[in-house]
Amino acid sequence: METSHRPVLGFALALITAVLWGILPLFLMICLQVMDSPTITLYRFFAAALVVGLWLASRGGLPKVSRYPKAVLQLAVGSTVMLVVNYVFNVMGLKYLSPGSVQVLMQIAPFALMMGGIWIYREQFSRLQGGGAVCLLIGLTLFFNQRLPQILASESEDVLGIVFIVIAAVTWAGYALCQKAIMKTMTAMQLTLFIYLLGGLMLLPFSELGSIVEMNTVQGWALAFCCANTLVAYGAFTEAMRVWSASRVSAVIATAPVFTFISMAVADALYPHTFEQPPLSVIAILGAAMVICGSIMAALGRSRKTA
Repeated sequence: METSHRPVLGFALALITAVLWGILPLFLMICLQVMDSPTITLYRFFAAALVVGLWLASRGGLPKVSRYPKAVLQLAVGSTVMLVVNYVFNVMGLKYLSPGSVQVLMQIAPFALMMGGIWIYREQFSRLQGGGAVCLLIGLTLFFNQRLPQILASESEDVLGIVFIVIAAVTWAGYALCQKAIMKTMTAMQLTLFIYLLGGLMLLPFSELGSIVEMNTVQGWALAFCCANTLVAYGAFTEAMRVWSASRVSAVIATAPVFTFISMAVADALYPHTFEQPPLSVIAILGAAMVICGSIMAALGRSRKTA
């Protein structure tokens, strides 16, 4: 059955998610100067859980675990585990790959989600959406024509980072597909609180909480931004999945690499000794434009009703 109910809202929320995920690696790199991946993730989870928990408590909407069927709780726990793995391995990958390289490999995630939405939830593409998906794929190929060979040939980037990011991408797609099923029982905010609180507790034994006192002002603000990013981006993504189809949401968030390269270019211009952004060729710029156009086509086209 078609799950699209509010396409304009879904598109806006998915685009917010793409922008926030696109610029996030920049701030994670700053945090990694002092903190390790599990600790960064724990602070992000607990900060988001605190805000969401207070918001739900003020409205009497805190989730009651005993109310939910066992199958729903199992899906929620599985989603939490996959999201924890995604967060930790994504940050670990940034230690071995540049943000641009990470985004190349993370494109496995939205396309896995797109295919999962079609196969599992019986979502289908119309001709316009199909054309948009093809345009998006070609655009990504052009956009990353420089980066993929550099990943394989670079001495500063390690193949271990590729392994980390592939794991992060696959677990993210699994998380997204599971949480879409959970949304039939839990609200977006209740699910967000469950995942962040349980995920933070899972990470507690592997974290160095005291490392936060070693941060300077810039690093502290970077961590604060990462925490806010967690709350806003995943809140927007969860709500987008509720009001829109998984395949369309995935089409929009596939534009995240564009925002990564834009933010890295700005950071490279302002702080060349800290950040390095490889120059983009005309073909890569053309690819970026095709990515955006393809996402819009795939997102706004009406899909056929499933038989």
